[in-house]
Amino acid sequence: MSGCVFSTTDIGAAFGDVRPLGEAGIRTLIINGGQVSDRMVADVSFVTELANAGCITWSQGEHLNNILQPRDRNVKLIEFLTRRSVAHFKKFINVLAKEQAFLIPQLLSDGGKIC
Repeated sequence: MSGCVFSTTDIGAAFGDVRPLGEAGIRTLIINGGQVSDRMVADVSFVTELANAGCITWSQGEHLNNILQPRDRNVKLIEFLTRRSVAHFKKFINVLAKEQAFLIPQLLSDGGKIC
């Protein structure tokens, strides 16, 4: 991958509504999304927080909450994020930083290095 998608200083910064998530962001999710899917806890409270933050729609949140298997729920969440805007993805990173900060390095890395 050429260049970093996000840096830790980007978290919390305002971004435009660039749609859809760019190729570099999608590559990051594809490369690192498996690790995130294995470790993320997308329970009802986390999904609700994502919907409250506006990084997923309430309809998407309801859909996620109806998926029984945690891994399947996480995979679907990553899929939803690939179709959202850069601004939505940044909101997701902000929520993740508050709720499950241990996953941030997987989404802020470029070939195993923190951007």
